[in-house]
Amino acid sequence: MESSRTLQASLTLLILVTSSYGGRSQPVPTLRWNQALVTFHNQLSEEVQVFYTSDYCYKCLFQHLVTVKHNNNASAVVSTKFSLTVEVKSQTRNAVLCRWIPTYEEAGHYSVWIQMSEATNNSSCIFAVDKKPNIVYMPLLVAALLMAILALLFIARPYIHRRCCASKCIKTICCQGPQHSVDNDSADDCEAQQNTTKAKPARLLSLDTFRGFSLIVMVFVNYGGGGYWFFQHEPWNGLTLASLVMPWFVFVIGTSVVLAFTSMQRRGVSRLQLLRKISWRTVVLMMIGFCFLNYSPRDGPLSWSWLRVPGVLQRLGFTYFVLALMQTFWGQKEIPLRATHWWNSVQDVALYWPQWLIIILLEALWLCITFLMPVPDCPIGYLGAGGIGDYGLYPNCTGGAAGYIDRLMFGNNLYRYPTCKEMYRTTQPFDPEGVLGTINSIVIGFLGMQAGKIIIFYKGKTISILCRFLVWAAILGISTAILSKCTRDEGFIPVNKNLWSLSFVLCAGCFSFLLLGGMYFVIDVKGWWSGQPFIYPGMNSIFVYVGHTMLGYYFPFSWEMRFQQDHWEWLFQGLWGTSLWVLAAYLLYRKKFFLKI
Repeated sequence: MESSRTLQASLTLLILVTSSYGGRSQPVPTLRWNQALVTFHNQLSEEVQVFYTSDYCYKCLFQHLVTVKHNNNASAVVSTKFSLTVEVKSQTRNAVLCRWIPTYEEAGHYSVWIQMSEATNNSSCIFAVDKKPNIVYMPLLVAALLMAILALLFIARPYIHRRCCASKCIKTICCQGPQHSVDNDSADDCEAQQNTTKAKPARLLSLDTFRGFSLIVMVFVNYGGGGYWFFQHEPWNGLTLASLVMPWFVFVIGTSVVLAFTSMQRRGVSRLQLLRKISWRTVVLMMIGFCFLNYSPRDGPLSWSWLRVPGVLQRLGFTYFVLALMQTFWGQKEIPLRATHWWNSVQDVALYWPQWLIIILLEALWLCITFLMPVPDCPIGYLGAGGIGDYGLYPNCTGGAAGYIDRLMFGNNLYRYPTCKEMYRTTQPFDPEGVLGTINSIVIGFLGMQAGKIIIFYKGKTISILCRFLVWAAILGISTAILSKCTRDEGFIPVNKNLWSLSFVLCAGCFSFLLLGGMYFVIDVKGWWSGQPFIYPGMNSIFVYVGHTMLGYYFPFSWEMRFQQDHWEWLFQGLWGTSLWVLAAYLLYRKKFFLKI
């Protein structure tokens, strides 16, 4: 679920330096989104150097920003995505003159005056705002307001339609002609048809809606998320909305496997037929991911030297394969009679003990490899990003055992632009869809299977279903808090989407149970919402995902942006491209076309 090379280049922590001497200033550089201009005025009689580090970069070495000669000034363009720690050091005395954590905002111009304090006879730094920054979140607020208005209009549409129908009915009753009689056969036929439609077995609309919601957020994230950091993947440890969309999708796969395979097994579909279906779907998904989504015509001639072997669809295909096998061989065709056993309250867990045994063994394997496998020149159990992180002690240890295994198996045929590359200055390739992370992908898919089992076992018992969803969410949330110590970097196992760490999987599972439970109550139980518009891409997920990955960066879905000083155009482009794919899914829904594998 990564953005394109061009998009990532635009998000780089860009440091541009311009200097002025003899009072003659160089032209002010043009600022782009997430950038601010800082001018350092050195009024000392010695040369000073300015260093910085991002507070989001764990134990990172300070990086050189700019050198300011005595009685001169120098300017630098800095990133405003995350807060920075800046320090000024004396070139001759090798001493820190001042250090601060500034709050620089987008498009702001700031000055730092480095001078000698007359009162204390020590160096000091004085800060000033030369130009006020932009209101960064104004585009987002306007977009949210417009979408809220559209949602209200969409909600009000059925009530307006009912009032129009009621007025027509009154006119019909008033007219006593035979063609408008209230006991007209056509009216009876229409009513019978509606009753027949209502009598059809209901599809679990909340599941399609959850799938579609995850997919639409994924598409918006892949379009850059308007340039806002919380709509983009974190550099290493931590959690953003962008990090949750893929595990949500995997969770839905697990739920769908249980519901679909249980239905097929009850209809008498043999295991051999199921195995053929599983194998075919897995191969097709992996081949689409490998042959099509890793390559674009704009990349030039296809070459093995830069081709990426792991990928999103490859991981989804393999995860589906394992989950489907477990359901085929150790699933339950029928719900057993509810005899009085002590384990009745947990029968949705106890009856599937072989599946739980497999998941426990897989997680034990992940823990052993991650924390016990020796990696050359790296500490045992290393989970860091390497590069300049951890004070630069392990520059080539990106991802620890996970990265080492992928480099052994695939060489350089990995993702070349990991999210940690710019901030941590890493040099090793690292793939977030690597081999070791796939184990925990299976784990969160299995949590989705547990949600499907709850829905089947307690069908018609809404309170039981929702209570169990809440219990699972609480267990997973508490486990996440313990493993991460409620911190970003200091936990036993930090929340990390790049590694698909255990704490990340448990955290994503917690949110998945809460979201699916909420949608199930609102859509399937109360009928307050029909799931629109998310239900349309949710029922054509393969088409939307493959389509936006292959064509999403071509017109009319996107274009070369001209206004790069703020978030307006970027946000509009992301919303526009995402809306076009929702519209395409809706039109296919109207035509009853659903791309299936």
